[in-house]
Amino acid sequence: MKVLLIAPNIDATDVGEAFVAYKWAAALSTRVDLTVLAFQRPGRPDLASQLPSANVVTWPEPAWARKNERINAMLKPAWPVFAHHVRRWLRSSLNDGAHFDLAHQLMPQAARYASPLRHFSIPYIIGPLGGALDTPAHFQPEATSAPFFTRLRQLDKFRFKHDPFLRETYKRAACVLGVAPYVQDVLRDVPLHRFEPVLELGIDDVAPMRQRSATAGQLRVVHVGRAVRTKGLRDTVRALAHLKDVPGITLTSAGAGEEIDLCKAEASRLGIEDRVTFLGRIPREEVEALYAAHDVFCFPSFREPAGGVLYEAMRHGLPIITADRGGPSWIVDDTSGIRISVTDPETFARGIAESLRRLALNPAIRATLGAGAHGKVLREGLWDHKADRLVALYRSVVHDPIAPHLPLLGSQTVPL
Repeated sequence: MKVLLIAPNIDATDVGEAFVAYKWAAALSTRVDLTVLAFQRPGRPDLASQLPSANVVTWPEPAWARKNERINAMLKPAWPVFAHHVRRWLRSSLNDGAHFDLAHQLMPQAARYASPLRHFSIPYIIGPLGGALDTPAHFQPEATSAPFFTRLRQLDKFRFKHDPFLRETYKRAACVLGVAPYVQDVLRDVPLHRFEPVLELGIDDVAPMRQRSATAGQLRVVHVGRAVRTKGLRDTVRALAHLKDVPGITLTSAGAGEEIDLCKAEASRLGIEDRVTFLGRIPREEVEALYAAHDVFCFPSFREPAGGVLYEAMRHGLPIITADRGGPSWIVDDTSGIRISVTDPETFARGIAESLRRLALNPAIRATLGAGAHGKVLREGLWDHKADRLVALYRSVVHDPIAPHLPLLGSQTVPL
């Protein structure tokens, strides 16, 4: 099968979307005849050498787009440039007789970028898409520190209803992938031919299962993540205040951000500062050691589009406490953890506390959930398994590429 894969940044030496795109491309390149279109960032290893089994075409990433890495990561200002390159290259290649069974726009993950693939009759897939989750109303007064440009997501709903280019992108897609089922609801104003939930993240292996504490009333809880309000660290700290009768429950936080000082003050106000350890940002190997040394992973992030950090903890066999919303609601099931309804901060903290109490007092339950988490990520999260399932989806899409009621935009031979 000949597949065209496009993503603005693909790089094994980078982080975030670029690294995830590399993992997908590397796995797919050994399973299909893969052509990859991407930017090449100066100073980074040549993408062709990173993907020796693929046909790689790159263009230099504009220097002006790299001046602010945070804005570049969040807004993708060079996307129009990349889309122009893709459209021009694809027109020329098709006119020269090239053929692709399927095209796949893997990144950006945000669902707000019109695709150049909509101009061609090649069946195409978009995604996995994520983001576009709002902050629940009762939490908004405490979540006011987000950068201005991140608030642009408030325009997403309007664009899904009225932006003709974005709507055409999704209407003409043979299949739209979302990081979790909630994405289908986010796109409810666009008639989709087919939707499939596919978590964009994966793992290379699982850690060995360890013998953890079986003492009732003792529970070492860990939270890992960027310290912003939406990640639920403050809610976990508040939960400990409801557990003063179970002093053996302790919390370790790994991650840096503006929320740390606020959580330290909250722990002091609630009289539990002796039960919470704030490590700040630590190296990856120390994070892995934390997973190995703790009993439960508590990550009640209430605006989490995917939740790859859950996979990190699950691969160590940690039972999960998380929010019943967004990506975590799909990743974690009743065999691997406990999901807390997101209502208001006080009720949310009490729900976390009740779950922590249950696991602290019932070592057998947390052992069962830990084994369930380990088994679930082993079945679903390994890159090889994910790539096999995606190729099966590719074959399904090629067999039934597009809804009959959607007209095509011309043919594969497109004039320059």
